Amino acid sequence: MLPLQGVKVIEFCQVAAGPFCGMLLADMGADVIKVEHPEGGDSLRQWPPLNQGFSENFASLNRNKRSIALNLKDEQDVKRARELILSADVVIENNRPGVMRRLGLDYETLSAVKPALIYCSISAYGQSGPRSQEGGFDLTMQAMSGIMSVTGEPGGAPVKCGVPLSDFAAGLYAAFGVSAVLNKVRAGQRGEHIDVSMLGASLGIAALQTSEYFGKGSDPQKLGSAHPRNAPYQAFRARDGYFAMAAGNDNLWRITCAQIQRPDLAQDPRFGSTSLRAANQAVLKDILEAEFADLTCEELISRFAGAGVPCTPINTYSQVLADPQVKAMEWVQEIDLPTGGRTRTFASPLRLTGRGLPIYRSPPALGADTDDVLSSLGYTPAAAPAEKVSA
Repeated sequence: MLPLQGVKVIEFCQVAAGPFCGMLLADMGADVIKVEHPEGGDSLRQWPPLNQGFSENFASLNRNKRSIALNLKDEQDVKRARELILSADVVIENNRPGVMRRLGLDYETLSAVKPALIYCSISAYGQSGPRSQEGGFDLTMQAMSGIMSVTGEPGGAPVKCGVPLSDFAAGLYAAFGVSAVLNKVRAGQRGEHIDVSMLGASLGIAALQTSEYFGKGSDPQKLGSAHPRNAPYQAFRARDGYFAMAAGNDNLWRITCAQIQRPDLAQDPRFGSTSLRAANQAVLKDILEAEFADLTCEELISRFAGAGVPCTPINTYSQVLADPQVKAMEWVQEIDLPTGGRTRTFASPLRLTGRGLPIYRSPPALGADTDDVLSSLGYTPAAAPAEKVSA
């Protein structure tokens, strides 16, 4: 039995942050019902790559869910959505603030009827404040939050992280908030309106950068792959490419010096402590790369990792997904698509007492579960969707 089995979640979300939150809850066993517009549904359904017409991107964020098609511009469908929410434990939505209120599907309205309702709103800037009505996407949130100011090489053009950090950090915070409030509701207390801001989530995961500013009074700077307070701790050039090494304390630094037969560097006053190595990391990098120039990445990784210094190749996704550790953890799994095709997906990385979380439901076709979900509320099948079955 999964931890959230028996919890019913209604998801009014598109693209990434909200659907990721919903999938995390579904992976833990929650019955997540995704509400989509009948024409097109979640816009992520149109994103390539397509497998027999079905989006692989959509599949990656919507496993273990059911889909119901409702047109929230139609009064009858709004009524159905309201009944669906009141039958559930949790609502997740990522519309702009005010949209759900105009539909009468907001927390204040519905919690008055169902005090135990947990309602999670994900937006760019939050539900209140001077920017609350502004929209945002992962790119603009990475820019706004400061992430882009510390990403890339010194002196280079602004660069966003290649992974949509702001989207997925917001989804993680949302799932954490929902899980925490569920514990409170199970103890007999009222639900909550959880306000998740992509900007706030992006700043929350930047704790080391914000604390650096608070402590020093100056902005953190771009360092490429280097670290502001640790060295050697970055990507280094070898004879045939780059590898990453993190000799993140004095003992590992001494081991590094021994492995390249440069014990003199361990005695060099410029490199006598973590702080000193960080302050002098540019010259340290030059010295180390001169030593690495005649060796391949594989040779250096074998040498350092064998001595206990954390050291890895800089993988592409095809390389890391083929790594024996990924295989051993059974993180890559095959799933069926509603079009009849099959694909692979990265499953939940969590393990509970040695077992991974199952993929028990394939990503749904648009509206595939409409009749089933509405019939559970007492409606007849789609031929007469506005009529409830008489008691």
